[in-house]
Amino acid sequence: MIELHSIVKRYTMGDEVILALNGVDLFIGRNEYVALIGASGSGKSTLMNLIGCLDTPSEGRYVLNGRDTSTMNDNELAQVRNREIGFVFQSFHLLPRLSVLQNVMQPLVYRGINAAERERLARTSLENVGLGDRLAHRPNQLSGGQRQRVAVARALVGNPSILLADEPTGNLDSKTSAEIMALFDALHRQGQTVVVVTHEPDIAAHCARTIRVSDGRILSDSANPALAQAHA
Repeated sequence: MIELHSIVKRYTMGDEVILALNGVDLFIGRNEYVALIGASGSGKSTLMNLIGCLDTPSEGRYVLNGRDTSTMNDNELAQVRNREIGFVFQSFHLLPRLSVLQNVMQPLVYRGINAAERERLARTSLENVGLGDRLAHRPNQLSGGQRQRVAVARALVGNPSILLADEPTGNLDSKTSAEIMALFDALHRQGQTVVVVTHEPDIAAHCARTIRVSDGRILSDSANPALAQAHA
């Protein structure tokens, strides 16, 4: 599903060139449950941005579901982001003036889906994360955990091939973090491909495969046999 071939990413800051990724090769298959873990500055966030088509490599090829993204223009990359990838962020990124239902409907607007069908899909997605009774609430009327569940529902409403979560528990307490990770566990058991970007080992421990990133390279790539079997 995800194929990274000899990926290099450089950023220019003034007269300085920053090498954020240095020759990364990575393959993630359908229905995997993967953690990308590393310290701040390790390159994991750059790697996430490339997987999510939020950025493009300086060198190398990224093939997503058999399509070479290196050849795509900005409009084609935007379409891939909208249809193939569901994003969940640490800070939720919900629109405060919209209801929970309207927030979840939002990604479907760009697909040209009619209003009745958008509402039906959004209601179903919210019910699937346990928030079917919060449709009319605004984000500021919800707890942090509930807001993150709304973000998950929004990410999944378009039936993406990949759920990409960037530090999804970073703003949550330990109990709520465990609830959100249990939700990801359940989604994976239902067949969803999940990639979690984190710096926390206890969050990575939920995943069947852990990829450690350091200094722009993949330091290790290991499976958790017990979890891999449990989630199979």
